[in-house]
Amino acid sequence: MKTFSAKPSDIQKKWIVVDAEGLVLGRLASILSLRLRGKHKPSFTPHMDTGDYVIVINADKVKLTGDKYNQSRFYWHTGHPGGIKDRSKGQILEGKYPERVIMKAVERMLPEGPMGRKCLTNLRVYPGADHPHAAQNPEVLDVASMNSKNTVRG
Repeated sequence: MKTFSAKPSDIQKKWIVVDAEGLVLGRLASILSLRLRGKHKPSFTPHMDTGDYVIVINADKVKLTGDKYNQSRFYWHTGHPGGIKDRSKGQILEGKYPERVIMKAVERMLPEGPMGRKCLTNLRVYPGADHPHAAQNPEVLDVASMNSKNTVRG
């Protein structure tokens, strides 16, 4: 029996929409990275992009457990002496681009290099409930019903 290796003509991509309202960020990012990479399919091939297209709506309503809202920080450097800056995940979620929290969480769960960058282009994140991909007829993926720990209780 030969090992199956997917060719570009064998790959069938679907569109999936996920509502992030009330979901835990890390668990959501883990499921999204799995779908983007294609590891949920029996035809998974490590060197090919076999993953699906994923649309995330309500990204500004994602939840963080513990005190990650205030303590977990993103750092960057301006390039000038003493130019290190930081912002907490809570500040980013309340700011102008709250979808960047989900983008960074998923990006860090994908492999580094060309394959990870290619998979990340298949992710679309929107802060509100509207998205412009209705023509693709995306299937709804209910992440909250997969495991009771995927949502914040209380």
